[in-house]
Amino acid sequence: MTSSSDAYCTHAPTPGAPARAASPVVPADETDLSPYAKALYVGTAGDLSLIPAGGTVAVTLKSHPVGYVAVQARRVLATGTTAADIVALSE
Repeated sequence: MTSSSDAYCTHAPTPGAPARAASPVVPADETDLSPYAKALYVGTAGDLSLIPAGGTVAVTLKSHPVGYVAVQARRVLATGTTAADIVALSE
């Protein structure tokens, strides 16, 4: 048993593991997320334009409903994004 209140601090991060950090996203056409997100949460439905972590070309998820986006993202673009209340989930 660990003395830390974080019982998971010694677990290795994996792509399928739950996020250990969450931060609000301000969509920006020229600024990458730091760190890149392992997933996103969309709080208000709409279009979501992003650049995947492993790519350089933007994709737009049209009419994305409220919920999780299972794509690792390097950037959420302001241009083309109408979804709101976006949260980046990371390690």
